[in-house]
Amino acid sequence: MVSETITITNPTGLHMRPAGLFASTMGKFKSNVTIKGNGKEINGKSPMAIMAGGIGTGTEVEIVVEGEDEQEALKEAIDLIKSGLGE
Repeated sequence: MVSETITITNPTGLHMRPAGLFASTMGKFKSNVTIKGNGKEINGKSPMAIMAGGIGTGTEVEIVVEGEDEQEALKEAIDLIKSGLGE
């Protein structure tokens, strides 16, 4: 298991488009991806779960990845968030 804490910086938080982008990107990995934030544990491969998490701009989240390709998945997740999730 690997994890990293990061702050969501894109202007609108994890609403529909960024949630979909994050989930589809994480879906290509075999590892389980969990977003911990706002006191919740959210399936990082489910766009609906991510949107329901209500994670807004400025929220600190922990990305937790567990599985055979966990290092690559975590790097991709962090890079995606740092890039602003397509916004």
